Amino acid sequence: MKNLFLKSIFFLSLVLLVSTCSRNPVTGKRGVSFMSEAQEISLGKANDPAIVASFGLYNDSKLQSFINNKGQQMAKISHRPHLAYEFKVLDSPVVNAFALPGGYVYFTRGILAHFNNEAEFAGVLGHEIGHITARHGARQQTKQILANVGLVAGSVLSPEFAQFSQQASQGLQLLFLKFSRNHESESDVLGVEYSTKIGYDAHQMADFFQTLSRMQEKSGQAIPEFMSTHPNPANRNARVHELAAEEQAKSNRTNLRVNRDSYLKLIDGLIYGEDPNQGYVANNVFYHPGLKFQFPVPTGWQLQNSPQQVQMVSQDQKAFSIFTLTPGTNLNAVKQEMITNYKLNVIQEKNETVNGLPAVAFIGDQTNEQTGAKLRLITYLIKYGANIYVFHGIAASTDFSRYSSLFTRTFESFQRLTDASKLNVKAERIKIATVRSNGTLKQALTAAGMPAARHSELALINGMLLTEQVKAGSLIKTVSK
Repeated sequence: MKNLFLKSIFFLSLVLLVSTCSRNPVTGKRGVSFMSEAQEISLGKANDPAIVASFGLYNDSKLQSFINNKGQQMAKISHRPHLAYEFKVLDSPVVNAFALPGGYVYFTRGILAHFNNEAEFAGVLGHEIGHITARHGARQQTKQILANVGLVAGSVLSPEFAQFSQQASQGLQLLFLKFSRNHESESDVLGVEYSTKIGYDAHQMADFFQTLSRMQEKSGQAIPEFMSTHPNPANRNARVHELAAEEQAKSNRTNLRVNRDSYLKLIDGLIYGEDPNQGYVANNVFYHPGLKFQFPVPTGWQLQNSPQQVQMVSQDQKAFSIFTLTPGTNLNAVKQEMITNYKLNVIQEKNETVNGLPAVAFIGDQTNEQTGAKLRLITYLIKYGANIYVFHGIAASTDFSRYSSLFTRTFESFQRLTDASKLNVKAERIKIATVRSNGTLKQALTAAGMPAARHSELALINGMLLTEQVKAGSLIKTVSK
């Protein structure tokens, strides 16, 4: 037991030896860190291409110029002005903004559609820059390494503890959630400070958090992605209002900007919701007008579409399918490469024709080397034009027979899309309308031709209640194709 204890102490000492004691740029305090600034920058640079590939960039030079100009202005007054910051608009309808260590900040077009003035945007911009300047990514990694050291030492010292290491690790995730909330609170403070310094009213940042809370409460609507990655305590709205008042009093700033009309004019024409040209579902069929193909979606299965791939998951979550493009021009060569890379024990393979398109199909088992668990995979490779498309259907080998015919029917129903009515579906876009006369928002939306069924949704993206008064000549958001 003594030797085991000495081994664990040696391991802990070795970890601490390779760490560095660095000063936090925001707090000025020194602390243990396992990530240097150069490593932070490398981490952001290495992961940025994957973020862009996963979401795609939104093609709007005015919007991109706006967030870059505001971002660079704010970066200069931040606690780490020397970093080479990059600011990007992602082509995604989800409501989210996030940052990578080293200076990479992303806004989705979905969150831009929900801002109602420049000050709301500036508050969230400052919040995300705050994650970078306060080194939250590096601090989180350090906590995880130290916690894992504790688990390793515990496993070495106590066989009884080792059997609970998995549960302990899950418990640590709850602890990290608390740390994450502390980081969020710190970033709220920095968001207020930074946005105030460049001349914006940070009270608007608090109002945007109120919009997010309304999205969460809205019946039948999923929690915004921003709220799953940015834990939101119940008093956050009130707290940010307090912070804004304190910062404005401390800095003696007056005439702080909101800039509602200029922001609304900037997002006039912004794609709202899913972009059908990148793929959409109608009547249990997935259509892709851009690449001109279609295939059915199994009834009850959930589908998630991204620029890289389409994922479908069964209701019981025991089977899933991935559809994507794969590099290569020769079907059999691609097949052999996949079999090798996935370490498959092939059970069946054959050449196919799928609705006039050349294809190959194979079924194989993949064994987890550590647990011995087996997954069974059915793959169809279909050549269409210059591309090879791949369908994977995956389930545990014990469950596979329940889904095999469904996988086959779905994959063999892939075909060219020629229906003009499906090819020419247009995206909805934000349209800025001028209120014709004094009255409620509901009356203004009705006058603008918006159907009553969408009034609640439109009130939400306007950051208002339907009963709120709006003045003639003011601007509001509507949507149209």
